[in-house]
Amino acid sequence: MVAENPAHSRRTRTVSADDRRAFDPELARRIQRDYGTWATVYDWFARATADIGGVRAGCVAALDLEPGDTVVEFGCGPGVNVPALRRSVGPEGRVVGIDITGPMLERAQTLVERHDWENVSLVCADATRPPVEDVDAVLATFVTTLFTDPYAVVSRWCELADRVVVATFAPRGNRTANAALWAFTRLNARLFDAPADGALAQLDERTAASRRALADHAACVETHRYVFDTVTIHAGRVDGV
Repeated sequence: MVAENPAHSRRTRTVSADDRRAFDPELARRIQRDYGTWATVYDWFARATADIGGVRAGCVAALDLEPGDTVVEFGCGPGVNVPALRRSVGPEGRVVGIDITGPMLERAQTLVERHDWENVSLVCADATRPPVEDVDAVLATFVTTLFTDPYAVVSRWCELADRVVVATFAPRGNRTANAALWAFTRLNARLFDAPADGALAQLDERTAASRRALADHAACVETHRYVFDTVTIHAGRVDGV
């Protein structure tokens, strides 16, 4: 179920500031500003790297979607995952992309309208306070490390869906890959709301918290590693099937 606001785009809803109270307001503003500023570059980068290491395909496979399913992607950004998700659920299914950054959603909306995908909805909202309920699957790629309390957020997602898949950076790879990840987190420490010297450790902690949430709320959890072990996909099945 998705609430929509006809005052905006036909498939886009804007939530009030009160709806975002579960998210640190300053962190939310920082994410909106930083990701909004770099939306065009991020869109290009995300599409150019979509198939590297098989991460995106691995996420979709882990969701185990069937035709007719409803899948929600938290932190959908410019909609890079939308085509693959839509193919998996078919025209009779539904894809809901949720992001807190307007410019990102605008680019995703352009993609949706270009293909006239009537079964794709885009919602401007805070993933820590989901505006959806009773869906089949939830996906979040490289999003949970932005939350101050990823355990609580992922736990909430497990109440919404039978399948929850979370892809995160994990500083467990080989020396070269880990050095690149360290450089990335150091450059983006402000966005992750972490001290520059401790960004990698915080990334590791929040990745582990996401995994614990799935372990505590799902009947079974599978873990898959990609890109020299620097990307981890945790797939939880709440129904255990």
